Amino acid sequence: MPILSLQDISLTIQDHKILQDISFDVEEGEIIGLIGPNGSGKTTLFNVISGFLKPTKGTITYKGDGITNLIASKRARLGIGRVFQHFGIFREMTLEENVRVALEALTREERKNLGDMDEIVKATLEMATLSSQAKEKAGSLSGGQMRLLEITRTLKSGKELFLLDEPTAGVSPKMTHQVADTIRSLKEEGKTALIIEHDLPFISKICERIIVLDVGKVVLMGGPGDVRKSKELQEVYFGADPKT
Repeated sequence: MPILSLQDISLTIQDHKILQDISFDVEEGEIIGLIGPNGSGKTTLFNVISGFLKPTKGTITYKGDGITNLIASKRARLGIGRVFQHFGIFREMTLEENVRVALEALTREERKNLGDMDEIVKATLEMATLSSQAKEKAGSLSGGQMRLLEITRTLKSGKELFLLDEPTAGVSPKMTHQVADTIRSLKEEGKTALIIEHDLPFISKICERIIVLDVGKVVLMGGPGDVRKSKELQEVYFGADPKT
C-alpha cells in the first residue's frame, strides 16, 4: 500500500486552473523529486498535500485513509512534515532554543513518543553538525547552516512523510553535499520524502523517481536517468524544437 496516493487532484481559483488531474502514488521509503519551471504548480501541490489548500477535485490518501478534507494541523499529527521554501528559523534564539520550540509545538503524545527532549535536541544539532554552536544565536549562522538546521529540525520531529521545498536554496556547494547526506539518512530510517528542487543534478543523486510538472499537469515521470535524457523535459524548460 502506498504511503501517499493522489488521485485526479485539481485546483481552480477564480477560473484559473492551477492544478489539473494530478495522480501518482508514493511508496513508503521512497525519495521522489518534483521539478518543473516556475509557475508549474509545485509549491501549490505541496500546499494541497499538507492541507493549506483544498483541491477543487480529487482525493488524497495517506496510509490508506482519506485526508482530503483534513486541515493542515491534523495532517501534521498523522505524520506529514514540511520544510518551507523560506527560512523558518528564529534568529534571536539559540540553536538549542530553535530546535526545542519546534518540538514543543508537537502534541503531548508526539513528544512522549520521541523520548527525552534534551536527547532529541542534542541529536538534531549533531545531525546538522552544529553541536559546537548550540548556545549561539541562529542569526550567526550562514544561509546554508540555517537551511540545514531547519531541515534536521523537521526530520527529527518523528514524522513519516516529509515535503521539502527547495532544500538547497541559499546553500553553498559544500553544504549541498551535507543536505544530500541528511536526506539520504531518511531512507535509512524508512522515511519518505517529496522534494521540490531546481537543481536537477542534486535530486538525480538522491531520488529514485522524478515527477515533472508543467502548467499544473504531470507531464513526465520516471527514473532520474530517463527523465534527464527525455525530449519532454527539454520542451518543458526550453520549448519545442521548431525544426521538429
